Order: sequence, then C-alpha cells, then structure tokens
Amino acid sequence: MDLDHCPAEHQRCLRVLTQLGISEQQAKAAQKHFKTLNVHSGEILLRQGDTQTHAYFIDSGVLKACHYASAGTALSKEFYFQHELCFLYCSWLTQDPAKYQLESIEDTVVIQLPLFLLSQIDWQQVKITLLSQQLIYKEQKEEFFLLNTPEQRYLHLVKYRPLWINKLNNIQLASYIGISPVSLSRLKSRLSN
Repeated sequence: MDLDHCPAEHQRCLRVLTQLGISEQQAKAAQKHFKTLNVHSGEILLRQGDTQTHAYFIDSGVLKACHYASAGTALSKEFYFQHELCFLYCSWLTQDPAKYQLESIEDTVVIQLPLFLLSQIDWQQVKITLLSQQLIYKEQKEEFFLLNTPEQRYLHLVKYRPLWINKLNNIQLASYIGISPVSLSRLKSRLSN
C-alpha cells in the first residue's frame, strides 16, 4: 500500500482498516474523512447521553468508556489502548444516545473517523469483521466476570493484559474488576507475599 505521503498516524489507521477488510483503494478514499486529534487527559470525546457520530483510532494513549450515575459514582465499562478502534457498538447499531462517556485517561492522539463509513456497502466486510470481533470479546468478557473471583480476574489481567496493569491506576483497575480500590490493594499485598 502506497501510504508514504500521508501522516504516520493515518498510515497506522489505514493498515488496521485494511486488516479489517477494506481494499487499498477504499482505505485511501477514507483518509479524506480522517481528523487527527490531540486529546488531553480527562478530555471528553463523547458525552454520556449524546448521539455518537464518530469512532476513534488510538494512535497513542488510553481512552475509557464509563457511566456516571446520578449519585456521582463512575462505572468503568472498558479501556481502549494503542492501535484499537474505540466506539460504542450498541449506540452505533441502535442510534440511541450513548449510555457511556468516552474520555481520555492520559494525553492521547486519536484519528476521528465518521461512523457513516461503516454503513457504506463497500465497508460491509469491515462491519462484519468488527461485529464478529466484538461478539467474541463480549463472550470472553462475560466468562471473565461470571466464572472468576476478583482475584482470578486480577491475575488474568496480570497474565494476559500486562499493559492494563502498567497503564491503569488502582482506582481504574478496581472499577473494571468490580471491587473497591481498598480491596484491590489488599489483594495485591496478599499476592506479593
């Protein structure tokens, strides 16, 4: 693919899209819709309750999807890392307002892509591939939560997602695992002895 004349972050995004199933020609045509954003830590890309219109390819940094309850508590749905595509599948498919907020947890560089691309007939293979990946991921995530204790969940992240352990703080990890930060600190302490 001759992508030498586009920015490096666009090249990386285009390579991921071609791996998902679009042709080189389609990838080049899509680039006109790309917008590179430098997002600061804590910056919101999609507000809870808004209609989602874009996906975000993460060139560097970390994003999270979280739900803010009326009591002020935050529930972490997911974390997204470098070279992942971040958007809310249910909101995209139903066109309902987002139940989660997408925000950066560190300074991040993203490529903003309009979601209407996934509705185009020549992007159907990308759509099918993304939905297949998401279905597998959701099944694995259900197993992760339903069939494991908090300790097993933490050890799974240590073994299979070391980037999570290195990039996320105790509050973020605890929220994802489904325990309090104090319980996570006790768990870590017990496991290190």
